[in-house]
Amino acid sequence: MRKDLQQDAFKVSITKKDDSDQYHKGRGAQLNTHNRFLKNIYTREHHHGIDDWEDPKISTQYIKQQVKTIVNKVDSPDVGMSYSMNAYAGCEHGCIYCYARNVHEYWGYSAGLDFERKIVVKLNAGEALRKQLSHPKWECKPIMVSGNTDCYQPAEKKFRLTRSLLEVCNEFNQPIGMLTKSVGIVRDKDILQDMASRKLARVLISVTSFNEDLRRSMEPRTATASQRLYAMEELAKAGVPVGVMLGPMIPGLNDHEIHRIMKASAEAGATFTAYTFIRLNGAIKVLFHDWLYKNMPDRADKVWHFIEESHGGKVNDTRWGVRMRGEGHIADIIAQQYRKYGEMYGMNKNVPVLDTTNFRKPGVVQGRLF
Repeated sequence: MRKDLQQDAFKVSITKKDDSDQYHKGRGAQLNTHNRFLKNIYTREHHHGIDDWEDPKISTQYIKQQVKTIVNKVDSPDVGMSYSMNAYAGCEHGCIYCYARNVHEYWGYSAGLDFERKIVVKLNAGEALRKQLSHPKWECKPIMVSGNTDCYQPAEKKFRLTRSLLEVCNEFNQPIGMLTKSVGIVRDKDILQDMASRKLARVLISVTSFNEDLRRSMEPRTATASQRLYAMEELAKAGVPVGVMLGPMIPGLNDHEIHRIMKASAEAGATFTAYTFIRLNGAIKVLFHDWLYKNMPDRADKVWHFIEESHGGKVNDTRWGVRMRGEGHIADIIAQQYRKYGEMYGMNKNVPVLDTTNFRKPGVVQGRLF
């Protein structure tokens, strides 16, 4: 059934976690939010009605695409790199807080369940990267691999597109930064080691919590914290500069774990850090609210108000320099802990710098026109 969406977004939060036949285990989102680029929306009027047109437990679908470009310009000064590239759109990890959910709407899908189970696979990612790096106007600057969705999500084991991107970067001496919460990165330890020996690679491993109950509901298809620490150890032993991303920090849920995460990461070989404060932009506001009140009913109000208090009464802030840090006394306490424990464990003394001076285009003979 098609209907114009004329309802308050929060009215979609109607199922309860204890309704086991309705709660989608293994998924972060429990519903599909409206795509703001679409005028109409499909909805199910009755749970047991004849219009049950979609199986909510549908398995992950891989939607294969050929793309013209893979490297995107990054305008935000909060990211720290000028370009990013993603071999996949959507992410089966299902992290409920992920800011990349909103980008899935550009592909015509929902930021909710669609984001986790309809994965766009850019089959020619490696070829597209080679073409862009070979362009006469390409100016070598570091590229963030996984600037939007995790480059080592489960699809990578099947398609190996991230591997193809690394191979091209290694060939061109193109420096990259990587961000992942998957132990799958260890599969590419060999090529990362080779690139790191020429100051062409550095890696951030995201760790949000050692609480397994929290991880399973908030990041349902991700590696455990201990597995992520193992990935840090393996990369550090191989000589790959590795750091820890603490984020997002969510007051009332995981902010008390900053000390433990920093200590364990330092012991695993991490030498630099980064962190973000929770922000709920676009459809993520609806999705996170729905998840929070279903999974943490005893503390949901407290957590929600903490987030609002840290974003000027809202749950999101679009201002550069503030949006990923928050403001107010709660955000300040988190920032103080981050600095204190970073100093305590000797982090960020020598943040690895990537080398852009040795970039080359294989097969190009300088000085020849033809």
